[in-house]
Amino acid sequence: MAGETQITLVGNLVDDPELRFTPSGAAVANFRVASTPRNFDKASGEWKDGESMFLTCTVWRQYAENVAESLQRGMRVIVQGRLKQRSYETREGEKRTVYEIDVDEVGPALRSATAKVAKTQRPGGGGGFGGGQPQGGGYGNQGGGFGGQQGGQGGSRGGAPADDPWATNGGGGGGGFGGGGGGFSDEPPF
Repeated sequence: MAGETQITLVGNLVDDPELRFTPSGAAVANFRVASTPRNFDKASGEWKDGESMFLTCTVWRQYAENVAESLQRGMRVIVQGRLKQRSYETREGEKRTVYEIDVDEVGPALRSATAKVAKTQRPGGGGGFGGGQPQGGGYGNQGGGFGGQQGGQGGSRGGAPADDPWATNGGGGGGGFGGGGGGFSDEPPF
């Protein structure tokens, strides 16, 4: 959005991400990142840590659940998002201002670590357009669509021909547009 302050932060997680759910069921995860600058002191010939900056980060929905499952205290992370200022008054009447990040992207820093990434299934079913695990065909939802095993216009009729070299599921019962393991996906076939 125009006018928002974009920020990229590299630092360590102070605590494990805290996952909560709103009354409407939306997942939200909060975590704090400590970023400490290091400078080389020529006089002593040593690296010295500067003053740490602590920022609270917020991430929503499926991304929040992925963060809570993947990240933990002490991990070095890279966070990209929008810097927000929020003011509030304490019970004692003191006015406070905090700075937080609405997270757009977050992941582990790999300078001194490794990570293995596993793609998650999108909520609301898989298959069809958009990846995930195909579950019967259709354009992105379970069971529906053309030629899916659980609905649509009939199993094998919509499937790829048995001799189709581009078919990914061998044709037949899976059917049609994205059904039974084949069909359209955002993943390249090679």
